[in-house]
Amino acid sequence: MNKQQGFSIIMAIFILIVLSLLGSYMLKLSGVQHATAVSAIQGARAYYAARAGVEWGVAKLLNNDSCATSSTLAINNFAVSVSCRNQGISYNEGDLNSNGLADDDFYIYKIESTASYGHFTSPDYVYRHLEITVKK
Repeated sequence: MNKQQGFSIIMAIFILIVLSLLGSYMLKLSGVQHATAVSAIQGARAYYAARAGVEWGVAKLLNNDSCATSSTLAINNFAVSVSCRNQGISYNEGDLNSNGLADDDFYIYKIESTASYGHFTSPDYVYRHLEITVKK
């Protein structure tokens, strides 16, 4: 009748092993979720840094009447490169103000902004690129 001695200790060890494996799996899963969340936040920051670069380029174009060919900014630890190019063609939509065609000409400008953080080979590397066109 005493043949079942020791069965409860084997079952307890088995349960401890299973619980420790589940715990280690949950710990690993938690780390992956944390890394994904950090990456998503950095991606959003890079997007807004690139957007700030675009808006800076538009402000330079509209306020200074000049298109800065290339500039590098530092925004919240992001390296932001902004470039502006005139597309080289003068457009005319007709006599908009009834005083002749010469002052109704406009140009199309292309503004590009690139925000990056870290180095390409590092795990925390983030890169965003935005392009817009502006009529002036």
